[in-house]
Amino acid sequence: MKISVIITLKKDVLDPQGKVIQQTLDGMGFNDINEVRQGKYFEIDTKESDPKKAKEKVEEMCNKLLANLVIENYKIIDAQ
Repeated sequence: MKISVIITLKKDVLDPQGKVIQQTLDGMGFNDINEVRQGKYFEIDTKESDPKKAKEKVEEMCNKLLANLVIENYKIIDAQ
């Protein structure tokens, strides 16, 4: 079962990489952008066949390793 996860910085955490991307896009003529926030994307292929159990395992992975919960949020976006 494949599960996708997006990890982003919390709204109150500065995102210097997102700021650089926004400035670069502005320099390329895309000047109607208010803000860019960058993040991480993971696609995890687990051997678990039960969708509920697979999601629980991925949540545990996010809580223990993939996301720094002090400054980041995560969202499980897909289970196939």
